Amino acid sequence: MSRPRVAAIVTAYYPHSHADVILTKLLKGIPADDGMRTPRLEIVSMYLDQVHEKDMGIDMAASCDVPMYPSIVQALTLGGQELAVDGVIIIAEHGDYAWNEKEQHLYPRRYFFEQVAGVFATAGRSVPVFSDKHMSWSWDQAKWMYDRARALEVPLMVGSSVSTCHRDPPLELDLDTTMSEAFALGYGGLDAYGFHTLEALQCMVERRAGGETGIVAVQCLEGADVWKARERGDWSWDLATAAAEVMEVGKAQRMETECIEDAALFLLEYRDGLKAAALLANGYKGSQQGWSFAGRCGDQIRATYYVMGGDPYPHFTYQCLNIERLMLDGSEPYPPERTLLTGGALEALLDSRHRGHTRIETPHLDVTYRSYETPPERPSGTRPTGAAAIPLHGVDNPVWAK
Repeated sequence: MSRPRVAAIVTAYYPHSHADVILTKLLKGIPADDGMRTPRLEIVSMYLDQVHEKDMGIDMAASCDVPMYPSIVQALTLGGQELAVDGVIIIAEHGDYAWNEKEQHLYPRRYFFEQVAGVFATAGRSVPVFSDKHMSWSWDQAKWMYDRARALEVPLMVGSSVSTCHRDPPLELDLDTTMSEAFALGYGGLDAYGFHTLEALQCMVERRAGGETGIVAVQCLEGADVWKARERGDWSWDLATAAAEVMEVGKAQRMETECIEDAALFLLEYRDGLKAAALLANGYKGSQQGWSFAGRCGDQIRATYYVMGGDPYPHFTYQCLNIERLMLDGSEPYPPERTLLTGGALEALLDSRHRGHTRIETPHLDVTYRSYETPPERPSGTRPTGAAAIPLHGVDNPVWAK
């Protein structure tokens, strides 16, 4: 069976960048517990927006006989006049791009997608597109991307590796699960890792009874105000404790003493009455291991840990397998509306912070959708082991020797 021919559109490609942990797998092999899997797609062109001081993209493309093109249009047309690929992968994460006053990294995701969509419109047909992480730092730009993709009938996958990685304990909430409150625990910078924490939350709460209804208001708090909000009952300690315990990090009580000053809290109010919180517990040693979720489902608390991994970043394995699925048959592994809503909530939360941590109403986040009956491909059972044992980085890796 012939493999889909895919163009890669990248901001920067260096060791441990998103281009590396995704594209390198799709070029050289996908490390999984059953060994190195041969990619089911073929990267046939690449556009590289910036050459990092530790760039590996140029050598990687050369070693894999992938031509580099000076524009996005040429990468999609293979230097000709017509659309000549079966799919597009956009990785606009990392690189030397400006930050704004709200501490958002202004990656050119809208510009990249706009170029791709222009080729599709000219060709009169579209092919599947994967775009990594946020749609955009701007709600207006993200909504334009979503609307343009739907108008052009583009099979679309957007988001990070968090929602497709291994969950411990394995947890896939049934559709229409009763849920009254939800919590996600994470760490890191509010822009890049705040998105991950919100995604860990959203991929679960979207499966509640009635489906996703949208968000009516958000608020960002920091430092001592995070713990004052807990005392007011704005977020629940029992859910936070459950989220910490599934990480196997010891006593949740350490959380407050270790991150009084550095913590950031996202509060979200959904249109159907669901209350949710996402805590970036910077300084809390347990949170450095990744992300976790806890939800009040009926009279039970359901919780899971999103298992990350070290080199070669095995949690990206299943994101790559879902990218392959998208490219092979145009199946969207999960609703792109999830990422649209998550990115829009993040922008509003950063607005809240910039405006003095005020509550902000968000009537524009009236994003409604239903989670898919068939979930994305994701590992279950025991934690991944074999993938983590396979070294991955660098073109001189003996695993890749031709």
